[in-house]
Amino acid sequence: MENSIFPKGQTFKESINSIVFGRDTRLGVLFDQVLIFAILTSLLIVILDSVESISKNYHPVFNGLEWFFTIAFSVEYVLRIYSSHERIKYIFSFFGIIDLLAVLPTYLALLFPDLHVLIDVRIFRLIRVFRVFKLTAYLTEYQHLAAAMAASRKKILVFLSVVLVVVMVMGTLMYVVEGGENGFTSIPAGIYWAITTMTTVGFGDIAPKTDLGKLLASVMMLMGWGTLAVPTGIVTAEMSRSRINELTGRECTVCKHKVKHDDNYCARCGTRLPDSTS
Repeated sequence: MENSIFPKGQTFKESINSIVFGRDTRLGVLFDQVLIFAILTSLLIVILDSVESISKNYHPVFNGLEWFFTIAFSVEYVLRIYSSHERIKYIFSFFGIIDLLAVLPTYLALLFPDLHVLIDVRIFRLIRVFRVFKLTAYLTEYQHLAAAMAASRKKILVFLSVVLVVVMVMGTLMYVVEGGENGFTSIPAGIYWAITTMTTVGFGDIAPKTDLGKLLASVMMLMGWGTLAVPTGIVTAEMSRSRINELTGRECTVCKHKVKHDDNYCARCGTRLPDSTS
């Protein structure tokens, strides 16, 4: 009778890899579920320990549990490095860095107590929940959103440059119109007011007092509505264009590279493409 918990025919390293990196094995799913529970619990401990009324009674318990989780996460991190097929790539990957940051603050807190708060970076590791529950639809949509934002970056940068010019001009005007006696003590203070007004945040710590200043503020408020809508429209247009490309399913007849529905030439090999409207 087979007593081993590891799949038959695998080496110890391969078995560890299938558990800590696996997505489809029973032990791999269980490992991720336990890991997520540990992350949530450790975060709860950090949060509760920050409440003075609770911490003064249970701090030793919280400290002991924090070290327990830190050692457990440290062992997990070492196992990931050991079993990884490309160790250097994993260490410097996004998840590799997050895994390191999940344990490093506790050790650094021995030398620098103020760094203890950085333990909350573990929340980023909850991205692994996509692997456990196999939310491929959500992950796919995330990839579409990321691709749309990447495709929109030039347009968004141009838009942000225009916004930057507007807030600098309006901030300077408010500095001239209102002056230091009304809270606009410098041009940077005016720019700060312009940014908070255009983004509709409106802290209210600086407000115009003169009629001309209020007129300029009204213009900034109206501009703010349109400002918030532009980036959304840019990204949405890119997502729609990407969706259309998926539905048309066009590809180069020579190299089979996927092409956009309105492309005339293949971006990879330069072959002339048939008319998309035909």
